[in-house]
Amino acid sequence: MLARLAGPTTLLVACLALLGAAPPPDVPARLLAAARRDDQAFRRLTELCDGFGHRLSGSRALEGAIEWARATFAKDGHERVRTEPVTVKRWVRGDELATLVAPFRKPIGVLALGGSVGTPRGGLEAEVVVAKDEAGVRALGPAAKGRILLIDAPMPPYDEAKNASGYGAVVGYRYDGPRLAAEVGAVAFLLRSLTERSLHTPHTGATSDADAPRRVPAAAITIEDAALLHRLYDAGRKPVVRLKLGARDAGTAPSANVIAELRGRERPDEIVVIGAHIDSWDVGQGAHDDGAGVVMTIEALRLLRALGTPPRRTVRAVLWTNEENGLAGAKAYAEAHAAELPNHVAAIESDMGAFRPLGFGLEMVDGAKEAAAVERLKALMPALQPLGATRVWPGASGADIIPLKRAGVPGMMLVVDERHYFDFHHSPADTLDKVDPALLAEGVAAMAIMAWTLAEAPGRLDR
Repeated sequence: MLARLAGPTTLLVACLALLGAAPPPDVPARLLAAARRDDQAFRRLTELCDGFGHRLSGSRALEGAIEWARATFAKDGHERVRTEPVTVKRWVRGDELATLVAPFRKPIGVLALGGSVGTPRGGLEAEVVVAKDEAGVRALGPAAKGRILLIDAPMPPYDEAKNASGYGAVVGYRYDGPRLAAEVGAVAFLLRSLTERSLHTPHTGATSDADAPRRVPAAAITIEDAALLHRLYDAGRKPVVRLKLGARDAGTAPSANVIAELRGRERPDEIVVIGAHIDSWDVGQGAHDDGAGVVMTIEALRLLRALGTPPRRTVRAVLWTNEENGLAGAKAYAEAHAAELPNHVAAIESDMGAFRPLGFGLEMVDGAKEAAAVERLKALMPALQPLGATRVWPGASGADIIPLKRAGVPGMMLVVDERHYFDFHHSPADTLDKVDPALLAEGVAAMAIMAWTLAEAPGRLDR
């Protein structure tokens, strides 16, 4: 019977009918048309990016953006619009400077890694030793003592067949680099920025030295400068770098998650969460990471309300705070809503930028349950065929929904073409001009259609 159906929307209706009901057949098409109709999403992203700029936890800019998001949800007429308090880390970057002083002088593009300590007030100067990986660091042994350790590990190229960057292969060096440097006696740590391509642009990101024997200053430098230092080191020319970082921990600060709802018509206590993180690193404007996800969430909920008839279940929008350097918002949400987590049907995060939507990831703690949920999700994907976004990635979800996933909630993520995401990720280049308004609108549509599909379906992914 399904082979004779005319198109993707009708196929979705048939799939849902097999589960026990047939929702209105034109909703996905209406949501897609509404998302493409105007540039509302891009205008709101402009308000966020140009109005507040980067939004690091503990900053006035983040708190201003949180109030903007609350007011925007309220303006759109949603139910239960509110903020929920979260205490977040406050880390201050301070001034930073890196200079190659021997065998010749040259400025080095540098960004302290999030959570790093600073150098002594006057900075430090030391010879640089270079390793490609952790084994190379261990092999340096005493040669690293009193020196600056550089890990120059190129990020593997984007895999088009898998739509996978090489980020996962190298991000561990950012987290563990300061610890490795401390263990071999280095006085500071430098990291080749985690990106494939660079126009002398450094990329920051969180690091950790919780298990280190001592804390050492840590920073990312540009691909170009890392490659230069590596060449000089290999040639025996003993590069010397002067490094000055003003980074420091500044305690904690009050912040908040932002929440709004479209209450379900039949099962309002069952919840489909859509969301993104509203904080960003303190460089660029956080346009792709994750201003785009914030606006996709806001606009998806607005388009669902504009349909006039809500889906069976409640769709709840959540904008989490402090994803970049702590996940405090994610943890606070899970704790505050612990009693209702069994009624969370799914939680979807958008945190890969405003690029062409390809489909959705799905992840559950229980592997057998995940496999069954993936098959149920595949039956719902025809609704996204007009976007060409029908692929499903098992084992993929967002960072902010990790606590929900651990509680048994199916975790999901909007998967987009990520070949250029890490060109801008965590860098001064993550600005509004890098966002294509048409692709941002496609992301809005994908989020809205998936949220509606999960909220309307008679059955659940996890049972």
